[in-house]
Amino acid sequence: MTYADRWLLPDGVEEILPAEAESIEQLRRSLLDLYATWGYDLVIPPLLEYTDSLLIGLGRDVDLLTFKVTDQLSGRTLGIRADITPQTARMDAHSFSRRGVNRLCYAGHVVHARPKNPLATRTPIQAGVELFGEASVNADIEVVSLLLESLQVAGLPTLHMDLGHVGIYRELAAHAGLSAQQEEVFFELLQRKATTEISAWVKDNVADSALAQLFLQLPRLAGGREVLSEARTLFADCPVAVLEAVNQLEAVADAVEQRYPGAELYFDLSELRGYHYLTGLVFAAFAPGYGNPVASGGRYDHIGEVFGRARPATGFGVDITTLSKLGILAAPPVAPIFAPVTQDPAQWQAIRDLRGQGERVICAAPDSRPEDLGCDRQLVSAEQGYVVVPIE
Repeated sequence: MTYADRWLLPDGVEEILPAEAESIEQLRRSLLDLYATWGYDLVIPPLLEYTDSLLIGLGRDVDLLTFKVTDQLSGRTLGIRADITPQTARMDAHSFSRRGVNRLCYAGHVVHARPKNPLATRTPIQAGVELFGEASVNADIEVVSLLLESLQVAGLPTLHMDLGHVGIYRELAAHAGLSAQQEEVFFELLQRKATTEISAWVKDNVADSALAQLFLQLPRLAGGREVLSEARTLFADCPVAVLEAVNQLEAVADAVEQRYPGAELYFDLSELRGYHYLTGLVFAAFAPGYGNPVASGGRYDHIGEVFGRARPATGFGVDITTLSKLGILAAPPVAPIFAPVTQDPAQWQAIRDLRGQGERVICAAPDSRPEDLGCDRQLVSAEQGYVVVPIE
């Protein structure tokens, strides 16, 4: 390694410098304060733990994202968390179990073995909430509403959210008697919206003409509220669970439109983000000019079973790091005040008073250059005591 190489960071790993760090920290605090007002209790899960509990129940997607190391004390495999959701589920099941509803929130780094997309960092900072113990659509409405509140706190100029329901595809696949392999293949085709390949696959794998038509129409069910009406007509003869999923989407949409009239809702009934562990409503929020979600979530009712406590659950995570890259976060605080060091008790008291008012005051040698310290004002002695004046 050359001297110059010592300054390099691994691909996808970055440091956060003061201006951006301040904006990120302000948003982190604001989000946690917001979640507290909604009754969510803060938890701080460990950065790493045994993969036996860290990866269980979330499928191979999270497994591939997780860095794994060997514990020098036990010889067991540890994982550096790539998702905080399973950690909160473990807490709800054991270390912080409650009767009834349990609301938890968090904020911290996660680490990805590979970036989720070409523009993503591998060490994002996430904030989010998880709601355990409530199976009704009211819980889904609560977390979706809280996500929209989070986006408003972050300063997004528009609120855009995609909504789907993995239960629709899961029930249709079961109704058609698809094998696990067939279900997985069609799942991959749906995610790519590969209509030509979908047509060929349906022809070869779905004998019933009515069911075949449903599978062919599924990727086309995307758009505004009219999609829900089309789906209700299309799925009229399907299992009740399919129509119940459509009803849940409509209930959430009704609540969002009432509470956030300016929110833009887009429905995609073939959107299966998190399909391998999510069980119901799925949603993702987008920012203008950025093609990947800045936040996402959904219902994952079965994850608690692996921890010995089956609990309905729903929640979301916000990518604070991505939001900071979009230039929408609050501007950094005003420049600090320069105070040349003296031994005058009156000056020290003036400095304490300013800091108590929330001002940043930097004490430095009298011959220091205030502009080098980022200061635009200075504390000087005057007849009436110490006062703050602009630096000329």
